[in-house]
Amino acid sequence: MKALFFSMLFLLSFLFFLANNGEAAVPCTTVDANAAACLGFATGMAAKPSDACCNGLRQLAQTVKSVDDKKAICRCLKVGAKSLGIQDRFLSMIPQACNIKVDFPVSVNTNCET
Repeated sequence: MKALFFSMLFLLSFLFFLANNGEAAVPCTTVDANAAACLGFATGMAAKPSDACCNGLRQLAQTVKSVDDKKAICRCLKVGAKSLGIQDRFLSMIPQACNIKVDFPVSVNTNCET
């Protein structure tokens, strides 16, 4: 469950960047499944994001079809990120560590509605 929330937080920022346009928002169950492996790094318990973390985030990015999808992912990620001990300093390192281009800061403080 901790992994789910970290993943949601990072992916919110990450997917804000990647969406184009589509119909239905991405459900939190999809976000959780794809981002769960990132929790260890985001909490400072792992030295680097795992391959499963990076691959999950790439898969999640491929599900984004609209701005609404990005917002939904963002909201899913933020639901429990702070209570799970997610640390901004690690969270912000994930895009570079996973070779994922993001044109905005990745943070637990990202506004999901903008």
